[in-house]
This record gives sequence, C-alpha cells and structure tokens, in this order.
Amino acid sequence: MKEGINDGFLTPFKVKRIKTTIDDYVYTSDDQIIEGEIEEGKLYTEPDFNRIIEIKEREAKRVQLYMDDANQKEKAIIFCATQDHAAAVRDLVNQYKKSTDPNYCVRVTANDGEIGEQFLRAFQDNEKTIPTILTTSQKLSTGVDARNIRNIVLMRPVNSMIEFKQIVGRGTRLFDGKDFFTIYDFVDAYHHFSDPEWDGDALPCEVCGQLVCECQTGPKPPPKLCKVCEQTPCICEKPPKEPCPICGELKCACNKRQKVKVKLKDGKEREIQSMISTSFWSADGKPISAEEFLNNLFGELLNLFRSEDELRTLWSNPLTRRTLLEKLDAAGFGKDELTTLQKLINAEKSDLFDVLEYVFNSDIKPMTREARVAAAQATIFALLDNKQKEFIEFVLSKYIETGVEELDQEKLSILLENKYQSLPDAIEVLGDVPTIRKLFIEFQQHLYKQKVA
Repeated sequence: MKEGINDGFLTPFKVKRIKTTIDDYVYTSDDQIIEGEIEEGKLYTEPDFNRIIEIKEREAKRVQLYMDDANQKEKAIIFCATQDHAAAVRDLVNQYKKSTDPNYCVRVTANDGEIGEQFLRAFQDNEKTIPTILTTSQKLSTGVDARNIRNIVLMRPVNSMIEFKQIVGRGTRLFDGKDFFTIYDFVDAYHHFSDPEWDGDALPCEVCGQLVCECQTGPKPPPKLCKVCEQTPCICEKPPKEPCPICGELKCACNKRQKVKVKLKDGKEREIQSMISTSFWSADGKPISAEEFLNNLFGELLNLFRSEDELRTLWSNPLTRRTLLEKLDAAGFGKDELTTLQKLINAEKSDLFDVLEYVFNSDIKPMTREARVAAAQATIFALLDNKQKEFIEFVLSKYIETGVEELDQEKLSILLENKYQSLPDAIEVLGDVPTIRKLFIEFQQHLYKQKVA
C-alpha cells in the first residue's frame, strides 16, 4: 500500500481519532437495566460493546459526532461490531441525516441478501449518490471497488493487521477530484500504523488476486442444484428440528450469553463529552505535519503570491480579491479545491484568507470569522456614524454566517435590499451609491489589517 500511495495510484489520508467519556462504562444504579444481567463493578470496554452490552445513547453520540463533522454528501462505509449493530447505526444515521432520501444510509451484511447486493452495486456506481453511506460488520472489508469513498468509519475494534489493511484499502481508490480520504477512528485502530507489519507488502484481493481489486461487480453465478431433488432452493422433505431440551429453543442458546441492554439516566447522554484530534499520515503509516501534508497537495499555491503581505493586500479589497480568486481558479484551485483545503485544516468557520495564509505559514493558526470580526470591530466602527455602523454590523453578521462571498462587490445590492427592503430606502439612510460603495470597500481593509496570533 505504501508504494501505491507514493506512486500516485492510491490516495493519502488523514485520521480523526474521536474519544468520548463513554468509550468504556461501569454500571451505576441511576442507569436502567432494560434487559439481561449486569456485572456490577465490571469495566466494559470497546470489545464488549454491541456484543455483550448495548447502550443506545453511546452509539447515538458517536453517530452524531460523525454526522456533524463529515460532509454528509460524501460516500462512506461504517464498520460495526455485528449485523444488529449495523442495523442500529443505519437507523441512527438516517435520524441525523439532512437528506430526505429513505435510502441515504443502508445496511449491507451477509443477511441482507439480494437487496443488500443491489444497494452495494448502486453504492459502487460513481454516477449515483444514493445510497451515500453503507453500514456493515464483516462483509465489506474486502472485494469492494467503490472508488469515490471519502470516509471510512471504524465503530468496532480491528484486531487483525490483514483486515485493517483491507479496510483502509476501501478508501484508497483513486477518483477524479479525490485527493485524500479520512478515517474516523472511534476504537483506537490507529495504533496499527505503528505495527511493523503495516509497512509490509501490499495484500492482494482475496477474490481476484490483484493488488488493486479487479473483481466484476455484476451478478453472482447461480447457486448449485440440490443433488437429490435437482431444485434450487432444495425442496426435499426434512424431518422437523427438535428444540433443545434445556433452553427450549430450536437453535440452542444455552451457551449464548444474553446481551445486556442499558438505558442511561435521563439527561446523562447530554453530559457525554468528546474530543476529536486530527492527524495526517504519510504512506508508511507515520504521522506527519499538516504543513507537509498540505504542501504535497496544494504546494503550488505558494507560487501564486510573493508574500503573505501581498496576499493580505489583495484580499482586503473586494475588486482585487475577485481577480485573485479567478487567478486561483485558472491555476486549478477553484471553489471546490479551496473548500477541501479548508476542511483539511478544520477551518470551515474561518475566512479563506486564513486558509491561504496557513499554507504560507503553518505557525499562523486560522482564526474563525467571528474572532476576526471581534478583533477588528473597534477599528472598523471608530470612524462610522450610527447608521453606517448598523449597516456594517448587518454585513458582518452575514459574513460570519456564510463566509467571504458575502463581502463580494456583487453582493452589495442584495445586502442593501435585505437590510432596507429597497435601494432607494438604503440611499436615503446611507447616502448615494458612490458613498455606499466606498464604505463597503474601506471597512474590509480594516477587517484584514488586524493580525491576531
């Protein structure tokens, strides 16, 4: 896999390690036991969850964290502990989704039969967007050639290095516009990158034997006929099964331990705390700096400006900023690429200026648009009268909410109409058009002049 990434055949990746305060659990009397028998004093850890103990609020929190952080339009596979867990996670994803399509998230496991195969074929079709997310347990760790997978979500332990490589391999396929993929790691699977075996030889597909799976995604060959009745499925008469004399079940459950189901005390789920730490990984599974990762993908940006000061000057004026954005687009850094860069450094709430500045100097951490406004507000308002201040406050609120596109010259008339209902009414309050345009341009110079560490 390492060689494939370095040669450009596979995509590099980043890892988001997500920890919560309910990653492990000890029963307390304020929680409710819905089913089964709890072991008091026992510390339930990751391998226990969704196999011998189930806490729905825990899974709901994890799904919510993923759905809030990820781009919900991106294709993803979520690996779950069991088929039942995969069904539960599917239902939770569909509760939190923004999409109105009922098949936004579906389960594809061994028990889902032909409908699961249909969902898988649709998911692998890069021209289709539905289903967007698949949940599974074991089935999709191999033999899936879905090139547009952007996110791999691990909600169960991965104990085998072979399986870990195969799962990561689901995200490494090349696709137009796909520069990297993201692993959401809820189970500390990232430790496999430190294993010497991670840097070993790439593993071929178990079906076709190729390093990059070449399996056809068409229908499976028909099942074999019964040798006795020569029918499919077999219609031979079979003697009825006798129930187990001990447990009374047709399929003996004597040795199966009943899963414990716990409901957290009301309000307790709101107290669950979480932390997401993002790391960037080189092809040999070693963590690298965000700066190095970004330079590999966006290093050519550095050739488009002479200095940070030049960038700041160009960005501070809506006219020169538009010219700059057109220049960036012509060089292959359009809106989609800049949005990707913004996501890579977790700066969705920052101005694109801060993102570009970060490429120049990773010591300057991106500030949020809200923090930028707070830092510059006093300077901006110092020379404004109350009517001007009220309008600029309105503009800045839209900027914080949406982004730098609200400061484009073409947005000025829309902003005026939204604030004052009509252009004549705006002129009556703020003065003639040249005065308003001057106000709109000059306040932006102060917005970007302020440097905040």
